[in-house]
Amino acid sequence: MDLDAIQQIFFQECEEGLAAMEGNFAALRDGDRDSETINAVFRCVHSIKGGAGAFGHERLQAYTHQYETLLDLIRNGTLELTPTLLDVVMGAFDMLADHVAAARDAGEPPADAAMLDRLAAAAGGGGAHGAAPAAAAPVAAESVAISDDFDDLMSLLGDVAPSEDGADAADGWRLRYQPGSNAFEHGAEPLLLLRELTLLGGKVTRCDRNALPVLEAIDPETGYLAWDVALPASVAEDDIRAVFEFSDSSAITLNKGDASPVMDDVDSLFDLLDSVVEPVIAEPVMVEPVAVEPVAPPPPPPPPLAAAPAAPVDDAKAAPRAPAAAAAPAAQTIRVDLDKLDRLVNLVGELVITQAMLAQRLAENAMGGITELSDLEHLTRELQESTMAIRAQPMKTVFSRVPRIVRELEGETGKRVRLEVEGEMTEVDKTVVERIGEPLTHLIRNAVDHGLEMPDVRVAAGKPAEGVVRLSAAHQSGRIVITVADDGQGINRARVKAKAIEKGIILPDAALTDEEIDNLIFAPGFSTAAAITNVSGRGVGMDVVRKNIQALGGRIGIQSREGFGSSFSLSLPLTLAVLDGMIVTVGEQTFVIPLGHIVESLRPTDLTLNRLGPDGQLLDVRGSYVPVLHIADHLGIAGAQRNATDAVLIVVEGDHGQAALVVDSIQDQRQVVVKSLEANYQAIDGVAGATILGDGRVALIADVDALTTRGRFTTSRAPVAIAA
Repeated sequence: MDLDAIQQIFFQECEEGLAAMEGNFAALRDGDRDSETINAVFRCVHSIKGGAGAFGHERLQAYTHQYETLLDLIRNGTLELTPTLLDVVMGAFDMLADHVAAARDAGEPPADAAMLDRLAAAAGGGGAHGAAPAAAAPVAAESVAISDDFDDLMSLLGDVAPSEDGADAADGWRLRYQPGSNAFEHGAEPLLLLRELTLLGGKVTRCDRNALPVLEAIDPETGYLAWDVALPASVAEDDIRAVFEFSDSSAITLNKGDASPVMDDVDSLFDLLDSVVEPVIAEPVMVEPVAVEPVAPPPPPPPPLAAAPAAPVDDAKAAPRAPAAAAAPAAQTIRVDLDKLDRLVNLVGELVITQAMLAQRLAENAMGGITELSDLEHLTRELQESTMAIRAQPMKTVFSRVPRIVRELEGETGKRVRLEVEGEMTEVDKTVVERIGEPLTHLIRNAVDHGLEMPDVRVAAGKPAEGVVRLSAAHQSGRIVITVADDGQGINRARVKAKAIEKGIILPDAALTDEEIDNLIFAPGFSTAAAITNVSGRGVGMDVVRKNIQALGGRIGIQSREGFGSSFSLSLPLTLAVLDGMIVTVGEQTFVIPLGHIVESLRPTDLTLNRLGPDGQLLDVRGSYVPVLHIADHLGIAGAQRNATDAVLIVVEGDHGQAALVVDSIQDQRQVVVKSLEANYQAIDGVAGATILGDGRVALIADVDALTTRGRFTTSRAPVAIAA
């Protein structure tokens, strides 16, 4: 594996670490001051710092060093994590995310001078104990880059006089670092590791050149040198070990005072890792590290990550490690290129189509009931579901970005917001996860900017000064429902209607229901903001939300009560590749109606049908009246059944409530593979996609939301006044 591939793994781990930090910050903000939560944040920052140093991302390394300094003061109890200090730490996290993104994309690092000053000022409040790390911060910034000056470089490589600050004291740490001969093949860079040690206060006391051959025999890709480093006794052993967590094929010996070595030859460890990774070397593997609790000397601590100890281990010490070792295999994962996964999904889709064709042919030859065919159908469905499960990702991937958005909005609007998140581990197809981010961002910004009131207004209304935004995800009837709710002022329908009349969206004499007024906020160019700001006012946010949700095959619903808040619900398919549908005929055409939209199917009678106007009809469904929509009329299909009493009515749930679709007959219910109509032909209003049936025919997938929207506006009197 080349260095670029290893670096990509590092950035993927950075994303995972940032997501974990976001969750820990949510717990801290809710009042959780558990030491393990703070330690988890510290470990994430420390890991990012180590990787940044290994790959030469100097600005990222310098920033994480300063950030780590403050977190270290908090975790060891020198600084109390007050709400003000928590705001600083969380603001620094946002800047850290920007640094990681800049390093990953080879972009310009963010301007972090102001944040570094805030971190230094916060760390300086740690008293006498915290003064040392704070004072060391400027040194870190100056020591980021290895100087090009030859004398400075030689002072790092060569023999250095004993330090005067106690680094070489009798009770200090003694480190022997000797990279393996093949260390460079694994991406090791000794100078970066030595630089990390100097940032911890270490001094290189000797450079061992005994293994250096004559000039003619030197192999530039082989390591020959070794270094002795002295570090202060105050440096934590875990911090020293962490410097080498990204190194490879290195022999490291660590002593404290006269104690025996606590870190032995690490070559055996990497040989072990190589033997584990080699069988699946085609794909990078993430191996969850086994946590080893440090043991204060004497006796000397055990080697880190000692999967195969060289010496016998005492049973009393081995017992606590058993659970961690047993749990490790379950935590192993493998990273696969998304293109390969997409190809697998496409092949499984083709297999589903082929299986349906085979079933059709056998049925035509009176062999449809054979056991093997039933087994094949069962296995095909299981294979398809398993493949979809591989693509599934938790909504936490998207939800983890929301706290930062809320923090930014708090600063821009002056409002106080508490974010409540539920169902973040709900899984959905990766395509949905990738494309739901923008609509969700707009909904969150809308909830904070338009929904929540200013603190003084809330207090005057008898509400807490801090507003609440609730974000939730859950599975319902084969779909995922994402809800964004707030306890703000709700939709001011009188103001919305007046603004719509002002912008010419509706006519002044339009008589609209509350639901229709609420849906006006999705009109292009609509906004109730008094002025254009960085947050809102241009009238593009909610329009984008509806278009993106519809592009995902979903629908959006609104519930609002003036003075008490609003709730926006996004109903989306779990996957965009395969769906369960009802096969119906309309004239000579075959359609698929997604089961997720279907409420029931029935044959109407003259008593259940009621005429509305010259052309419209309403169906009485147990006391509720829903409009009757002829698919043939909307899509221009000839030869379809015109008399509703001789046809089949399928009651569906769409964006604007229920409607009854008129079809000639119902053929079957089956799983179909969705094919994009836009990519293969062109977009058609009322059609969401296409599929291939078992007999080889192409069937169109009905866009229920588009059909019900059209039908509502042609059968209801109120929309007649809407301007074109």
